[in-house]
Amino acid sequence: MSELSGYWITRFVFQKGLALVYLIAFAAVVNQFIPLLGEEGLLPVPDFVKRARFRESPSLFLFVPKDSAFRVGGWAGVLLSCVALSGIADSHSWSLIATWSLLWLIYLSFVNVGQTFYAFGWESILLESGFFTIFSGPSGAEPQMLLIWIWRWILFRVMFGAGMIKLRADPCWRELTCLDYHFETQPMPNPLSWYFHWLPAWAHKGGVLFNHFVELIVPFGYFAPQPIAAVAGLLTIVFQGILILSGNLSWLNWVTIVLALTTLDDSFLRHVRPVPVPATHPPAFAWQLTIWILAAIVLWLSVEPVRNMLSSRQLMNYSYNPLQLVNTYGAFGGVTRTRYEIVIEGTTESFVLPGTKWQEYEFKGKPGSTARTPPQIAPYHLRLDWLMWFAAMRPGDVPLWFLRFVRKLLQGDKCALSLLKTNLFGATPPHHIRALLYQYNFTSPQERRRTGQWWKRTLVSTYLSASALPK
Repeated sequence: MSELSGYWITRFVFQKGLALVYLIAFAAVVNQFIPLLGEEGLLPVPDFVKRARFRESPSLFLFVPKDSAFRVGGWAGVLLSCVALSGIADSHSWSLIATWSLLWLIYLSFVNVGQTFYAFGWESILLESGFFTIFSGPSGAEPQMLLIWIWRWILFRVMFGAGMIKLRADPCWRELTCLDYHFETQPMPNPLSWYFHWLPAWAHKGGVLFNHFVELIVPFGYFAPQPIAAVAGLLTIVFQGILILSGNLSWLNWVTIVLALTTLDDSFLRHVRPVPVPATHPPAFAWQLTIWILAAIVLWLSVEPVRNMLSSRQLMNYSYNPLQLVNTYGAFGGVTRTRYEIVIEGTTESFVLPGTKWQEYEFKGKPGSTARTPPQIAPYHLRLDWLMWFAAMRPGDVPLWFLRFVRKLLQGDKCALSLLKTNLFGATPPHHIRALLYQYNFTSPQERRRTGQWWKRTLVSTYLSASALPK
């Protein structure tokens, strides 16, 4: 078996894994895009397209910024993801190219009009990985090693970029103390985050050292001969698995695992899951030439990301072109030391007095009630909950989308309420809404045994004074 045919299962598993990530991404589109960015959303796309240029933000929705188009696009993405996941399109070049091209084009269209709600590094990782998968070839063709290396190059930039930004951006990564804070202050803790937070100090320090090893040294092994590449990939998968266990980071860890699968060849994967490998043939010369041209383009586009990774002013997540190709990546360059949360409350009372009774809105993922177990959300992405985490870091700068969200809650808007865990007020919206800023901390083991609470919180200030609709 040649080196090329020795990656058939690798390509197969990679395609299915990436299709699954696309499916999760489009599920979030179907459930959240219209409440957040629809015609009556918090940051309406129709307003954005009035000032957007196609060459800067290419998107199908610049031409049809309508809720009906967003619904069609979201469900089309779900359907195409299922087609790619099932393998129906794998037999022929034309069907494979069409399926993966449409997935990339539709999701790019959502990302490029998604504004702050889609300004996350994993959107670009998914799009870049998905674009190159267009050229992965049908099931009857031998996989191309150049394309395997292109996928590994994405993985390298994700991991090494994250490692370099940590060393440069926050001294706690050099002092080995970042994990003393991270599990408590990360955007959205999960059910195990409390336990990770209370691990002994030596475990936290060891975790930081392991982080540096996997992000700064291991990535160079991705391009080494087997079995070194496979060992590097497996270390990356183990590392991402630990991150999955310890928090909700959307599909960032999952798409990284999918990319890490490209370091494993068939001799390893057939022991994990036997997959019958069909007879394959070398791709046509035109197809091989296309891959070489693609590799040359990637090499040319990599100049700026490499400069960025080596720069003392490294950017954490940045796209150098509107097609979201060959980007700069990184995560958690800085770790917050204190967790702040915005708590939104409403009241049906006509007048706000010192004795007014307020009811607290509960979000689907972010901390609210101190008694609630932090939920497992990832790999799904709750975009409003994530933006609430960012907003709490800048209490003096209330974003426009937040003010619009409060207004919609006062109106009893069903779309806005769908973004929350429950509707406290039924068919009658509150008369007033306010937002308070709290400091949240995990309870100690002793406090949790005594009270059953996961969190304790202290009021810091008023984030937004009591507001009502104008009469």
